Amino acid sequence: MNNQLNLLFSFICLLLYSFFNPSSSLPLCTDLRAPAIPQKPLAFCPYNGRVCCDSSKDLQLQKLFEGMNITDDTACSSAVKSILCSTCDQFSAELFKVKSRPRPVPVLCNSTATSENSFCSSVWDSCQNIPITNSPFAPSLKTKAGESQNSNSSLLTDFWQSKNDFCEAFGGNSDKDSLCFSGEQVLLEKNETLQPPNGMCLEKIADGAYLNMVPHPDGSNRAFFSNQPGKIWLATIPEQDSEEAMELDESSPFADLTDDVYLDARFGMMGMAFHPNFDKNGRFFASFNCDKAKSPRCAGRCACNSDVGCDPSKINSDDNKQPCQYHTVVAEFSVNGIAPNPSKAEKAKPSEVRRIFTMGLPFTANHGGQILIGPEDGYLYIMMGDGGSKGDSFNFAQNKKSLLGKIMRVDVDNIPSQEEISDLGHWGNYSVPRDNPYSQDKDLQPEIWALGLRDPWRCSFDSERPSYFICADVGQDQYEEVDIITRGGNYGWSMYEGPFRFKNASADDSMDPIFPVLGYNHSDINKEVGSAAISGGYVYRSKTDPCIYGSYLYGDLYAKNFWAAQENPYNSGNFTTRGIPFSCAHDSPLNCSSVPNSPLPALGYIFSFGQDNRKDTYILTSTGVYRVVRPSRCNYTCSKETVRAAESPGPSAPSDGHIAKPDFCLVLVLYCLLHLTSFIL
Repeated sequence: MNNQLNLLFSFICLLLYSFFNPSSSLPLCTDLRAPAIPQKPLAFCPYNGRVCCDSSKDLQLQKLFEGMNITDDTACSSAVKSILCSTCDQFSAELFKVKSRPRPVPVLCNSTATSENSFCSSVWDSCQNIPITNSPFAPSLKTKAGESQNSNSSLLTDFWQSKNDFCEAFGGNSDKDSLCFSGEQVLLEKNETLQPPNGMCLEKIADGAYLNMVPHPDGSNRAFFSNQPGKIWLATIPEQDSEEAMELDESSPFADLTDDVYLDARFGMMGMAFHPNFDKNGRFFASFNCDKAKSPRCAGRCACNSDVGCDPSKINSDDNKQPCQYHTVVAEFSVNGIAPNPSKAEKAKPSEVRRIFTMGLPFTANHGGQILIGPEDGYLYIMMGDGGSKGDSFNFAQNKKSLLGKIMRVDVDNIPSQEEISDLGHWGNYSVPRDNPYSQDKDLQPEIWALGLRDPWRCSFDSERPSYFICADVGQDQYEEVDIITRGGNYGWSMYEGPFRFKNASADDSMDPIFPVLGYNHSDINKEVGSAAISGGYVYRSKTDPCIYGSYLYGDLYAKNFWAAQENPYNSGNFTTRGIPFSCAHDSPLNCSSVPNSPLPALGYIFSFGQDNRKDTYILTSTGVYRVVRPSRCNYTCSKETVRAAESPGPSAPSDGHIAKPDFCLVLVLYCLLHLTSFIL
C-alpha cells in the first residue's frame, strides 16, 4: 500500500513540476537570433563576449541616447544609458519578452520585498525629476509597458503617479525561468558542480539496421522505425526491466516506399515525421532520394542554377553521375481509410498524397535529409547539406539564395494553389511562415531558417525546453560540431570548420558566425581509422538513468565514443562535455556481442539516435537497436538511482497540432488529486 501511494505521490509531483516550470529559453537577441562576437569592440555600450549588437547598432544607440538630452553626469543618465544598451545583452529576447509582448524597455528588476533597493526603484528615484526627450517610459495607448510613444521633453511624473505605478508597468522579478535587468550585463551564476556519469548502460532490444525512429503521436509505447532502403515499421517497445525484445515484424512493414527510393551508400530514405495531429488526419512525411534516370516522377529544379550563380554544365561529374541526376524529396503519405481512426492503422497507403519538396542535387554527398516537426510551432523543418563538393567550392552554404547547406522551415498545413506556388517560386507544396528570418533579411530565400551548415546529421528538440534546437554537423577535415540552431543563425561553413578558419576559405569580414557549443577533433579519436563523423542525439529526459538526466548525448559513427554534455549555468548555452564509458547489460534481451579484444559492445556503426514517448533514449546502429537502461545493470554507480515500477505510457489527449497548454496540465493534476483522495478514502 505504501509503495503504491509513494508512486502516486511521485507522479503527482512530477506533473506539478511540469506545470509550474515552463519551458525556458537560451541566449537570444530581440530578433530571435543568436548573439555573436562582434568584429569590433562596442564603443558606447559596455558589453563583452557574445552580444546582440554590432558597431553599427552601438552607434545607433549612442545617437538615440544623445537625442534624449539628459543632463550630463547624473545617475539618471547612467541608468537610461544602461537600459538602452540592454538590447545588446545576449539575453535581450528574454529581458524584452519578445515572444509574448515586446516592450520599449527591458523588465527592470523589482523585488517587492525590498523595493527601495531594486533597480526599478533606483531608476524612478534618479529620473523622476529629470527631463527626457522622447522618453522610452511614456505609456502606450495599448498597454502600460507596450510600445512607447514619441513625446517632447518630459518627466516620469508626467506619466506615472507614483513609483509603485511605474514599477508595476516596467518591473519584474528574476527566477530560474525568467530574467530581469539590474543595470548591468546579465551574468548567470553556476548553480552546481556537475559530476560526469560513471557510465552508460545499454540493452539490445532488436536486430536490424534502422536509420530513423519516431514515437507514435498517440503517446503510446509504440514507435515507427525506418531503414535506408525505404521501409517503415510500427513496433511495440517493451517496458524497462521487462527482459523482452521489441515487437517488430520485418515481413509486414507499415509502409513500403522502396519503389520510390533510390538506394546507394549515400542515398536512400533519410527521414520521416508524423503530423502532430496524426490521430485525426493520418498524415505523415518521408524524406528520401530518387534517381531521375530510373523514375519519371523524379523531377524538379536543380540546386545548381542561375539564381545562385551556378551552371550545371560546368560541374564535373561526380562518381560518373550527371549533376542533379539525384534529387532530395519530401513527400506526404496517409493512413486515411485504412482503419476506423488513424491511431489504429497498422498499414499506410502505398501512394504518396503530394510532393512537399523536391530539389536536384549537384553532387552525391552531404545532402542531409532529416525532417522534424517543430514541437512548438507545428512547422516542418528540413535539414539540407551543402551538396557535397570538396570545401563547398560553389559556396552554397553561405549563398542566401541557395537552399543547400541550410535548415528550412515550411508550413505543410496551409498549402497554396498550384498557380500561387508557381508565382512564388516554391520548390513544392507548402507555404512559408511569416516569421521566418527572410522577413528581416530580404536576401534570404523565404524557406531558410538557418544557414552555414555542411551536413547536418541528426537534429533534435529538447523535450523539456523546445527552444533548444540542437544539431550535429558533420565536419570535413578536422572537426565535428554540435550547434544550437536559432532563427537566422549562420553556422560558418565553409568559412569555418567548427571554431577554426577553414584552410581553403577566403576572408569574409561581414560574417558573424555562430560557433559550435560542442565538438571534437578528428585527431582525438579513431586514429587508426583516420576520420570521424558525428551522430547527433538528444537531451536525455528519462528518469531511467538520473545521473544522465539533462545531458545531451551524442556519439561518433565508428561507435567507440559517446559523450554526455552538461549545461551550466542553466539556460546559459555553455556546455561542458566528457566522454562517457558504455557497456551492455548482462541480462540484455538480445545478446550483445563484443568488439574483439575489447570490452566494448559491437555496435558496428552509429546511424542515429531516437527517443520514445517515455523519453527513453535509443541508439540505432548497424547491428541493432540499443536502449539506455538503469546504470546498475552494468554495475555503474549512480547515487540517484532508485528501483521503480515500470511505467506504461498511454494514448495522449487529442491534439490540435500544438503543444499542450498549461490549463490542460492543471486538469491532469486535479484529476490525479481526485483519484488520490478516492484511493485514500
